[in-house]
Formats: sequence, structure tokens, C-alpha cells
Amino acid sequence: MVRPKIAGIGSFAPAKVLTNSDLEKIVDTSDEWIISRTGIKERRIASDDEDNSDMCVAAAQGAFKMAGMTPADIDLILAGTVTPDFRLPSLSCMIQKKLGAVNAASMDIVAACAGFIHGLSVAQAYVKAGMYKRVLVFGSEKLSSITNYEDRNTCVLFGDAAGAAIVTESDDDSGILATYLKSDGTLDNLLYIPDGGTHAPCSHTNGDKSHRTNTCIRMNGNEVFKHAVRFMGDAAARVVKEAGLTSDDIDLFVPHQANIRIIRATAARLKLPWEKVFLNIEKYGNTSAASVPLALDQAIQAGRVKKGDNIVTVAFGGGLTWGAALIRW
Repeated sequence: MVRPKIAGIGSFAPAKVLTNSDLEKIVDTSDEWIISRTGIKERRIASDDEDNSDMCVAAAQGAFKMAGMTPADIDLILAGTVTPDFRLPSLSCMIQKKLGAVNAASMDIVAACAGFIHGLSVAQAYVKAGMYKRVLVFGSEKLSSITNYEDRNTCVLFGDAAGAAIVTESDDDSGILATYLKSDGTLDNLLYIPDGGTHAPCSHTNGDKSHRTNTCIRMNGNEVFKHAVRFMGDAAARVVKEAGLTSDDIDLFVPHQANIRIIRATAARLKLPWEKVFLNIEKYGNTSAASVPLALDQAIQAGRVKKGDNIVTVAFGGGLTWGAALIRW
């Protein structure tokens, strides 16, 4: 049986740093308030002329290098994002254009913070079925473009970044052992953007402040927290069980970097010691779909991952959507 694996991974974060001290000058908040509630000290912000696709191209370089491949080797591009360069064409098409991946099909996946794990699961299925052999999966967001910096409940959370992974057939015991995806559309009002779709189209003649804020993220933080803890814990436990493993077999936990309290609660659900948890939330904040590949790439670069390690990753986002994956490196 074919077992898909991650053959290469890479990530990118913009140079500009937005600190909690910077945010204190913009909204009614404080460094102590942000850190105590989220664990975030700073986040990265893309420049105005730095598109999401530009960040993806930069992230892909590390994945190509690790996998020993070039853009021409890729036959499918999957881009998990809610912040494409344009409504049309798709982000994946823009990535294909800029990479010169002339042999690839492409599609976007809209699953918010769970976008990369959704892409990983889709890539796993395609490779397993033999339909595609080398799939380039992105999780990438320019959240600064949809963040209301007058809303202190959301603007302290989000940052920009990109991550990329190449999924192909494994020739050893490594591979994606299990994935799990789930959603609940009845909870759509907990994390959403009011305007911009066909339900409430953007008006090109309406430049008032309320319209601009309606195209930004809105969130019921308390409710999202409660659901995230339950759903992420359930998803992570499911992939461990499906892979025929136990918590004792897990070498590293790489969760979506949304909130330090959610991460602690999810790790506790898995009965994992804190030293098995990888964190970068302090420096990057919540980068939505980019969060998991960014953290996984940094964990590898930091020497936290060795051959044969079992890695659990999990994410939760608007939709509501959530998912998990268990990877043997």
C-alpha cells in the first residue's frame, strides 16, 4: 500500500515585527494583558507590496531544497488560505505562475486556520490513490489585510506567514499515518467576516468606516476558546488512535499556534508532557493556515525532530473547521 509522506518543508515570515508595545499605541491594550491571555509578544506583518503568493514562493524554496525537487516536478498545488491575492484567480494559480510550476494543476482550500491540515489530508488521498505523485501543499495568510486594528480583541492575535510542504510516496516507514477533518457550519457566527461574499457583496462606492470594518475578522473569543479546546483535543486523540498508537508513542506535538491556553488544554487532553510541545506563538502569533507548517518547519530546523519521530499536529479555525494529522518523520 502506498504511504504518502512529507518529503520537504519550508516556511517564511515577513521582516516587519509588530510588538505588543506597538499595539499599545494603537488600541486600548497592554503587553501584560496580551501575554497573559494569549502568550503572544510579537507578530510579523507583510508589507503592502508583499502578496500572499510572494510569501508562498519564498516558503517553497526550503521545501524544494529538502525534497531535492524543482517546481517542474510538482503535479498538484494546494493552497490553504482565506487571504488570496485576488478573489479571482486563485492563490494556487498565482503561486504556480510565480514558481513556474508548468506541470501542475492547482486549487485553493478555504478552511481558515485548519487550511494546511486540510490540504495535507487531500494530498495524502491523491497520492495514495495514485492520481498525483508530487503535491505541493501551502498554508499561508496575509491576515493583516483582514484585521481591524481598532478591535483589540482580534488585532492582538494575528500575524502573516507562509508554510509549504511537498507530499509524495514514502519508500520507508516514514509517512502520514492518519488524518482527520471535521466541521460545524452551525457555529459560523463565532468566527467570520461579514462582507465580501455573495451574501453581502463589497460595494466599490461605499468607503465608510463601517463597511471597511465589515470586511475584517470578527470573533466571539470566549466561545471560540471553548470549542477549540474540545474539538482540537478530540481531533488529536482520534488520529493517535487511528494510527494504532498511544500518547506515550508521540514524540512531538505541533499545534496550531492560536492561544497558549488552548495549546495547554489540548496537550493535557493528550496527556503529553510540556517538553513535547513545540511553541513559536510568542514570536509569530496566530498565522492561521500558516501556523502549523511554520511551526513544524521551525521544529525541524531547531533539531526537535529526528528520523522515526511520531508528530501530532492539529488546528481549528473559522467555519468552524478543525483537523489533525499524525506524521512519522
